[in-house]
Amino acid sequence: MDIMSNIELKYFSGYIRNRKSLLNELGLDANLSRAEAESAILKAAYEKWGLKMTEHLYGMFAFAISDGGRIYAVRDQVGQKQMFYAVVDGEFLCSGDIDEIASDPRFEKRINKRMLQQYLFYGYPIGSETFYEGVFKLMPGHYVEWDGNTAEAHRYFMPTFEPDETKSLDEWAGEIEKTVDEILSEERGDTELSYKESFLSGGVDSSYLLAASDAVCANTVGYEESGFDESSLAEQTAKILGKGFRVKMISPEEYFERIPEVIDKMGQPLGDASAVAFSLGCAAVKEHADVVYSGEGIDEFFGGYNAHKRELPSDWTYLTCSHIMSEDVVKSLMLDFSSEVKAVDPIAPLWKAVEGQDPLAQKLTIDISLWLEGDIYLNTDRTSTACGIELHTPFSDIRLFNVASRIPAKYKFMNDQNKYAFRKAASSKLPDEVAFRKKVGFPVPVRKWLADPRFTGAIEEKLFGDTSKLFFNQDELKSQWNRFIGGEELLWNRIYAIYAFLLWYDIKF
Repeated sequence: MDIMSNIELKYFSGYIRNRKSLLNELGLDANLSRAEAESAILKAAYEKWGLKMTEHLYGMFAFAISDGGRIYAVRDQVGQKQMFYAVVDGEFLCSGDIDEIASDPRFEKRINKRMLQQYLFYGYPIGSETFYEGVFKLMPGHYVEWDGNTAEAHRYFMPTFEPDETKSLDEWAGEIEKTVDEILSEERGDTELSYKESFLSGGVDSSYLLAASDAVCANTVGYEESGFDESSLAEQTAKILGKGFRVKMISPEEYFERIPEVIDKMGQPLGDASAVAFSLGCAAVKEHADVVYSGEGIDEFFGGYNAHKRELPSDWTYLTCSHIMSEDVVKSLMLDFSSEVKAVDPIAPLWKAVEGQDPLAQKLTIDISLWLEGDIYLNTDRTSTACGIELHTPFSDIRLFNVASRIPAKYKFMNDQNKYAFRKAASSKLPDEVAFRKKVGFPVPVRKWLADPRFTGAIEEKLFGDTSKLFFNQDELKSQWNRFIGGEELLWNRIYAIYAFLLWYDIKF
């Protein structure tokens, strides 16, 4: 009898990086195609290790396995792949695409105004609730068990930081180098994916990834606006490394034309303006490659944001590195504001769990658990998938986190530099002027474009249209808009987040 006859892989999205070693360890045919291998690995790993199989999988994954009358849906430790679930008419539904659930004819779509309120606080859909009543997001490091009657989520991984003071900076840099080489040797050995390219901002994360990987060409986006275009830095780095280089120049017209498509494919509203630029970048890469590397994860693992350095008053809770509106502002804007929905709600249990740790460890745990998955990976996973690109994020591999989690804070912020130990490791393959360059990314001049008279008419039509009147105090919204147009440029993220939500609502409802 087949011992796995009751085990069925019902859903899988992702990339198992250590596929070859697992085929050997599990006694499976080494000549299986990638799709066959990943399916066989997941079923055999479950049979051998049960849900502890996640300790043996390196890469990115969201999958669902049925075992007799039970279904287990699992998301990787840091949430690189999306996973949503709902119970509809007694049936358990799960998918990495929330629209697959929301579009089920048995599902009654209702807007979750609690999530709208949290979204306005943060600029991204934070926590396990979604914009649809009754649809839930499986959080990173969690699995949900469906027993035929109820669906219950459980945490199997917590990003815990336990500094080891016995090693020197050089020893930590060496351990980072060794781990990066191990991860990328697996990528390099994947002969089914023989041609790969990489995104490159010019900063240390993407530069180190390009230098250490088998990517043959670097890709970036650029703009005509001075102060936002960093493609020249990326090109310099690519030349130093002897790699090919392409830049996708983005015009404001192309950017605004792309926004509705990105919001649609995202599945939920996202107030991160870089998602549109990333989508255009993915579409450009798709013209000549199917697999592209990207450097996500390092800032959250090693402490890359200025917010990680700031001291908080002892009675404050760290509300992730991105929160765009205070409760007072949200209250003034929302017609159905609820005093029972607090910005701190998604944070509080985690904040309590990290009580007593050093301040950096506390912040990184919060950002990995909520911001990284809720904004960054939502963006990169959904936009790349929509463009037909397979995005690999080797620096998000749990093995690199396991190194970062043991490095003392003094080696993460040092010599007025963030993520210093990582930069030190990167300097083994990069010139110092690149390895220790200040943080750069994919900045978008949307704060300029939103106030451009060529586009304000269409934006105002959405901001003050019929849909907006269902949710927002029009007088206060107009006040915010007029202040922005009048020169308060820092209000751009509030305007964009609301604009993105209204676009999403009109598309989905």
